[in-house]
Amino acid sequence: MLLLSGFTFSCLWVFGLGQLEQTELSVTRAMDESAQISCKVSLQDFGKVDIHWYRHKRNQQFEYLMFVRTNYNERTLEGKIKKIEATKDVQTSTSTLKVNFLKKGDEAIYYCAVSSNNIHKIFSKGTKLTVIPSDKRFDSDISPKPTIFYPSIAETNLHKAGTYLCLLEKFFPDVIRVYWKEKDGDKILASKEGNTMKTNDTYMKLSWLTVTEDSMDTEYRCIVKHENNQRGVDKEILFPPINKAFTAIDINPRESVMRCENADETNCKILLDVLQLQVTNTSAFYTYLILFFKSAIHLAFVTFCLFRRAVPCNGQRS
Repeated sequence: MLLLSGFTFSCLWVFGLGQLEQTELSVTRAMDESAQISCKVSLQDFGKVDIHWYRHKRNQQFEYLMFVRTNYNERTLEGKIKKIEATKDVQTSTSTLKVNFLKKGDEAIYYCAVSSNNIHKIFSKGTKLTVIPSDKRFDSDISPKPTIFYPSIAETNLHKAGTYLCLLEKFFPDVIRVYWKEKDGDKILASKEGNTMKTNDTYMKLSWLTVTEDSMDTEYRCIVKHENNQRGVDKEILFPPINKAFTAIDINPRESVMRCENADETNCKILLDVLQLQVTNTSAFYTYLILFFKSAIHLAFVTFCLFRRAVPCNGQRS
């Protein structure tokens, strides 16, 4: 996972001390531009607290950048005056880090932090900064494009469960958060997801939710958080109850394949190929196990027979 959900490096959560929130999962800017990363601090006496900023580059140690105590601080870095600036806004309890003269080497995950008893620090979850070439051009919309897949008849009949799948593709950058809730619920449900995969210059990701027979009449939401969502609002994809889903897409009761909606031929083929590969690998694995145990039983039987043949009988070998 690109963003750390918790920090175990010089980090301690102290109940009641406060909370740090970096609302942006990622920030993308072109080289030579500036990037701003904000940190909301829910803490009493915010104006008297030092806000620290760190960054973590891939395969490197954490790097301390600077702190801001009053309302402004700056740092010269790599020969650039005001390469990094930090501010504090008491009215909004927010600290903002600004990285200027961007270059590829500035790509990292940036964290804000506050001190606890001058010993430990409380860290936020971080914001990833991506720096792209100045001449790089994308399509006008590089937000996640959803393709939804309903459960198969075979799964619901055989396992008394159903799996909803949400394929998200053609988005940039790669940082994305996907989670599931009931239509009118606030609780985040247990779901699974695949790795984020690169396809040409953009990315794709698969997330799925499996529900039991008792929950098949419930509507669910697949919620997608991404930097380039329209108006910065989390995208929600609504999944109808399983029985209604079958009716809506007019599935033949004899069919046992998974169906997809709002997907072009390429998207369907990508996912169905992945699922087919998983089924093939699983079948091959169990076939191997069966053959292995069969061979083991045969070997044990042959060994037993040879052992009996070698056992003396009344002082004589058989």
